[in-house]
Amino acid sequence: MANKYDVLVQNIVDCVGGKENVEFFTHCVTRLRFNVKDQSLVKMEEIEKMPGALGAQWQNGQLQIIIGQSVGDVYKAICEKHGFNVEKSVEDTPAEKKKITVGSIFNAILNGISGSLAPSIPALIGCGMIQVILIIATSLGMDQTSGTYQLLYYAGQAGFYFLPVIVCGNAAKKFGANQGLGMVIGGMLIFPDFINNVANGLDFVGIPVYNTTYSSTIFPALLCAWVMAPIEKFFAKHSPEILRSILEPVCTLIIMVPLAFCLLGPAGAFLGTYISSAVIWLYETLGFVGVAVLAAAMPFLIMTGMHGAFVPYLLQMFASVGYEPIFFPALVLSNIDQGAASLAVAVKTKDKALRSTALSCAITAIVGGVTEPAMYGVNLKFKKPMYGAMIGSAIAGAFAGLFHVVIYNFAGASSVVALPLFMDASGGNNLIMMIIAVLIGVIGTFAATYILYKDEA
Repeated sequence: MANKYDVLVQNIVDCVGGKENVEFFTHCVTRLRFNVKDQSLVKMEEIEKMPGALGAQWQNGQLQIIIGQSVGDVYKAICEKHGFNVEKSVEDTPAEKKKITVGSIFNAILNGISGSLAPSIPALIGCGMIQVILIIATSLGMDQTSGTYQLLYYAGQAGFYFLPVIVCGNAAKKFGANQGLGMVIGGMLIFPDFINNVANGLDFVGIPVYNTTYSSTIFPALLCAWVMAPIEKFFAKHSPEILRSILEPVCTLIIMVPLAFCLLGPAGAFLGTYISSAVIWLYETLGFVGVAVLAAAMPFLIMTGMHGAFVPYLLQMFASVGYEPIFFPALVLSNIDQGAASLAVAVKTKDKALRSTALSCAITAIVGGVTEPAMYGVNLKFKKPMYGAMIGSAIAGAFAGLFHVVIYNFAGASSVVALPLFMDASGGNNLIMMIIAVLIGVIGTFAATYILYKDEA
């Protein structure tokens, strides 16, 4: 890890009021996230001045410190330095009772879902990129009957087919249940014989089992893990100590079998289906306007952290319909345009220090898909570049929506690196339309920013 983070690692805990003031510490893709007991003890100005901190903000009562792509290394270094557990962080520290509000309930639901799904994303990114590699290799003449192709195909499909196992295991851990039991629940939903026999009619002591397939789904697994957690804790608490290791898992599974197959699984399947159908209806109704508006507004979703709320929807779309038509096209266009706006500032400014900063921020956004340096360091700071980026993104989003551009796999970096994910396996022109949309956005953003921006006197 770069030495520029040493000061931050050394002093960040003191700046948030000390370890005793931290009730939960975690991180996302680009930010450190602290839940603290007393917000008045947090020294925001000192945090914002730390080397390596690109900015800091409060979001729904949570302190978020923007780091960038090195956030995972910084998080681990802080945990090691200050005695936080990397696995559980300080989530188990007794917290003060807080007033329950609609907002707090919504945030708790959102945190539960995102915390359950976040560990699954690297697997889906890897599997998705393998599928893209196979599409490219096939277009170049690779034999689809070869052993190499078949083995890579299995790897590319595994993350999606076994998604209930991955999600249910991670969700069980998030909700405080045994991760292995969660994986078993997810596994039984996609057990081969179940898939083959449910069409012929199955029941559990007379209760009919709904005829559906749970492979590549997320909501049935999430619901099962959420319900399983208190059931397991009940048997853990009330089982005789000498028999607990047997009774706890056996009783939990016996209770969960009818709940999963007869109630929770079907409910989750219905939920996922209706979410996908609702988004497709919205997309067909709003058309290109929806993509344009979302692309222009995306920086503010990122700043408030609301972009994380789209993860369940994204996973459901890829699992159910095999593509996503709104969020990711808008996100990729917006991120690249944030870099284009910063690039326009670098070209026009006469300030050498600003030119160097703006240029590095542009590269980070366009290539890496990490927009916080460009947003906080250049575009928002001078305002006009942000206006330019919004104008360019709106135009590009309208074009992408007009030509029904979609993405076929989960993007790890929402930048030019993600463009291969727009390649259509059937050989359509989806990728070409996305490239044109990117060029339109970059040109529009650069031109608008170059016209609007002026060096401060």
